[in-house]
Amino acid sequence: MTETIDQMQKMLSGQDYDPLCPQLSNQRKRAKALCFEYNHCHPDQKGKRQQILSKLFNSSKKAIIEPNFYCDYGYNIDLGSNFYANHNCTILDSAKVSIGDNVMLGPGVTLATASHPLQPEERLLDLGKALPITIENNVWIGMGAQILPGVTIGKDSVVAAGAVVAKDVPPATLVAGVPAKVIRALN
Repeated sequence: MTETIDQMQKMLSGQDYDPLCPQLSNQRKRAKALCFEYNHCHPDQKGKRQQILSKLFNSSKKAIIEPNFYCDYGYNIDLGSNFYANHNCTILDSAKVSIGDNVMLGPGVTLATASHPLQPEERLLDLGKALPITIENNVWIGMGAQILPGVTIGKDSVVAAGAVVAKDVPPATLVAGVPAKVIRALN
């Protein structure tokens, strides 16, 4: 039992961890069950959908998340007020994902805190590593964009559709491309 607790602590602190340990596997199973339930609610069941999100995120903040939505744990996701995610949003939250107020995600956006070793010998050890993602206030992330581990997106910024963001985005900036690069400052 101590080993599984250590694996969760390792995951949350950015160290190499075993994602296949029983405790983390069970936590992901719980999140997947809640996501399944959420994704299969009738569109008129807004109250039920909000209750499921409250269980998933351990929060009573209201959010609009269009189905289908997927996450690994849920408890590592902190949402600000007035959050909107369009269809097919995925948040791989092995590390903390902090999302500020007035953030909008286009369809098909992925936020991924999880990573794996580059060397094949190390990958065979089935270890993962996770780094937090921070999205500050008033950010818009366009359709199909991907935000990689360890990234902070500064307030008032826009990530263009299809961008792959591998490094921090300064406040009030438009980024686009693969990898995402600064296109211009936003006034």
